[in-house]
Amino acid sequence: MKEAIGILNFPDHRGIQLEPVTYNSLLQLCTGNKALSEAKQVYTHMLSSGFEPDIFLSTKLVNLYATCDSLRDARVLFDKMPTKNLFCWNAMLRGYMRNGMFQETLGLYYQMLREGVEPDCFTFPHVVKACTSLSVLQEGRKVHDLIVERGLESDNFVASALIDMYTKHSLVELACQVFDKMPGRDVVTWSAMIGGLVQNGYCQEALKRFRQMQLTGLKPDPVIVTSLLKTCARFEALKHGREIHNDIIRSDLKYNTVVCNSLLDMYTKCGSMEDALLLFDKMRERDVISWCSVIAGYSQNAHFDESVKLFRQMKLDGIKPNSVTLASVLPSCAHLGFFKQGKEIHSYIIRNEFESDVFVGCALLDMYAKCGNMDMAHQVFNRMPCRDVVLWNSMIAGYAQNGHCNEALELFHQIQKEGQKPDSVTIVSILPVFARLATLKQGKEIHAYIMRSAFDYDFHVGNALVDMYAKCGNIKFARFVFDRMPRKTVVSWNAMIAGYGMHGNGDDAIALFNQTEKAGFKPDYITFITLLSACSHAGLVDKGWQYFNCMSRDYNIIPRMEHYACMVDLLGRAGRLNEALDFIKDMPLKPNVDVWGSLLGACRVHCNADLAELAAKHIFDLAPENVGYYVLLSNIYATLGRRVDVAKVRAMINDRGLKKEPGCSWIDVGNSIHAFLVGDRSHPQADEIYATLENLAVQMRAAGYVPDVSFVLHDAEDCSLL
Repeated sequence: MKEAIGILNFPDHRGIQLEPVTYNSLLQLCTGNKALSEAKQVYTHMLSSGFEPDIFLSTKLVNLYATCDSLRDARVLFDKMPTKNLFCWNAMLRGYMRNGMFQETLGLYYQMLREGVEPDCFTFPHVVKACTSLSVLQEGRKVHDLIVERGLESDNFVASALIDMYTKHSLVELACQVFDKMPGRDVVTWSAMIGGLVQNGYCQEALKRFRQMQLTGLKPDPVIVTSLLKTCARFEALKHGREIHNDIIRSDLKYNTVVCNSLLDMYTKCGSMEDALLLFDKMRERDVISWCSVIAGYSQNAHFDESVKLFRQMKLDGIKPNSVTLASVLPSCAHLGFFKQGKEIHSYIIRNEFESDVFVGCALLDMYAKCGNMDMAHQVFNRMPCRDVVLWNSMIAGYAQNGHCNEALELFHQIQKEGQKPDSVTIVSILPVFARLATLKQGKEIHAYIMRSAFDYDFHVGNALVDMYAKCGNIKFARFVFDRMPRKTVVSWNAMIAGYGMHGNGDDAIALFNQTEKAGFKPDYITFITLLSACSHAGLVDKGWQYFNCMSRDYNIIPRMEHYACMVDLLGRAGRLNEALDFIKDMPLKPNVDVWGSLLGACRVHCNADLAELAAKHIFDLAPENVGYYVLLSNIYATLGRRVDVAKVRAMINDRGLKKEPGCSWIDVGNSIHAFLVGDRSHPQADEIYATLENLAVQMRAAGYVPDVSFVLHDAEDCSLL
C-alpha cells in the first residue's frame, strides 16, 4: 500500500489525474488498514491534479476520516460536499458517537432532518444513544416517536438502543414494551433487556427473561450471565445463582474466566464460601481477579485466617497482587491483630508504588488503627497525595475507636478548613467522640449541622445521635431524635433501649422493647443485651430472668457470653451473690473474664471478700495483665481493713510489672476541650485551677461535707479526698 501511494509523490506523477477506479482502490486500501496519513496523500493528489471527487469517493473519504477519529477533517470535507448520501450522514454520526461528542451527534441529526434526509435503522441507534448519554429523555422520546412512524421499532439495533435508554432512566415498563413488540430478538437485544432489569434491581424479572431466552434456543453470552450473577450477588439470591451456575456448566461458558470470576463474586457475597472455594479449585485458568474475589470473600465473611493464608499462597504461586487484593487482605490483618504481617504488606505496597491508591491507603490506615498504632496510621494519612473524604473518615474513626478524642476533634475541624465537606460517615464517626467526652454543647452544634445538611434522613446518623444524647445525659433529646427518625432499623431501637438502661429507666426500656415487634422489627441478640443491662441498672431482677429465658424460647436466640455477663451483673447488683455464683457454675459456656468481672464488681459493692477472691482467681488466670481487676480486689480488702491483703495484691501488681493508667477527665470551655490526668500540672493555668480547688475544699469542709472514700483506690495511709 505504501509503495502504491508513494508513486503518487514521484515528480513525474504529480498533477496527473488518475482514473476514479484507481482512486477508489487506493482509498479502499487505506480504509482496510485505517491508514489516515496515506488517505490524506491520496486526497491531496486528487486536488493537486484538478480531480473533483464524486459523491462516492467523498463519502468513502468522510467514512475513513471518521473511522480514524479525524473528525475535524471529516466535517470539513462533509460540509464541502454539494450532495450527501445517507451513508455519509451515518458515517459522521458514528464518528461523533465514537468520540463521545453527543451534542454534535444530536446537532447533526437535526440538520439531517432539516435537509429532508430520512434517517434509517443505522441512524437511530446513534441518536438514541446520544440522548441517553446527555440524559435528554424528552428528546429521546421524540426520536422514538419518529422511529415508530418509520416502522423501525422492531429493528434489533434500534430496539436495543431504546431499551438501554429507558432502563437507564428507570423507565423499565417502557423498555419492556419495546422489547415485547419485537418479532425477533438476538442475543444483543436480550442482553440489553436483562442488563437493564438488573441495573434497576428487578432480580426476579431478569431471571424470568433469562429463562425465556433459553427457551428460544439462544445461548447466553458472558455479558448476560455476568449481569445476572451481579444481581444475585446484590440481593444474596444464592438459589438463583446456583441455578445459573448449572446453566453455565451445561454451556460453553464453564471455562470462561470472566464468567467464573462473576460466579466467585456471587458465591462470596451470598456467604457461600464452600461453593466459592470448590469453583476456585476447579478453575482451569485463574487470574488476579479470581484470587482477589476469594480473598475478599473470606474477609467479608469473617474467615480472616483463610484470607491471609490464601494471600500468602497467591504470592507463592507467582501471582502479583493488585491494589484490590491488598485492600481486601488488610482488613483481615486488622481483625486478627496481625500487626507484623500488616507491616510486611505495607512494605510490599511501598515497593510496588501502591501507597498513593486511595483504597489501599484507607485499608492500610484502618489496619494500623485497629491494631492500636495511630502513629503509623497518621504517617500513612500524611503521605497520601490525594486525600478524599473517605480517607479523612478512616482517620477520624481510627482516632475515635482508640480513644484519642482530642485528635479526632482536631481532624474534624481540619477537614472543614481544607475545604472537604464532611459526609454522613464523617458525622457517624465523630458523634461517638462527643458521647465519650459528654460534650453536649458541641454535640448539639453537630446536630444543627446535620439538619442543615439534610443528614437527619440517614438512619446511621440518627442512631449515632440517639447514642450521643443518651451518653451525654439528655435522654429526652435522645427520644426526640428517635421519634422523628423517618426510617428506623433494629439498631435504632437497640440504641434507644440502651439509652434508657444507662439512665436507670428500666420500665421505659421494657415499654420500648414491647413496641419493637408491633413496629415490625425482630429483636436481635444485641437487643437482649441492652434490655438485660437496663433491667440490671434498674434492679428489675424478675424481669431480667423473664427476658433471659424468652430469648431462646420465643426468639430462637442462643444466649451469648455477653448475656450471661449481664445476668451475673443483674443478680450481683441486687445482692444475690450466691445465686450469681450458681448461675455461673451452670453456664453451658466456659465463663470469660467479663462474667467473672461482673461478679467481682458486685462483690465490691456488697463487700464480699470470699466470693471476690474466687472471682479474682479466675480473672487472674484469664487476664493476668488487666491491672483494673487487681485494683478492684485491693479496694475490697482496703474497705474491710485487711491491709496485709492489700499489700499482697500491690506486691502482685509490682511483681508482674503492671501499671494502672491514670484517670483522665475532660471539660468543654469555649468550644475547647481541656483534658486533665490525675496529679497533672501541665495545664498552663494549673496554679490557678489548683488554688480554686483548694478554696472549694475549704468551703466544703466548712459546710460539713464528709467525703465517701469507700470507692476510692487506697494508695496511701491517708485516704481522705480533701
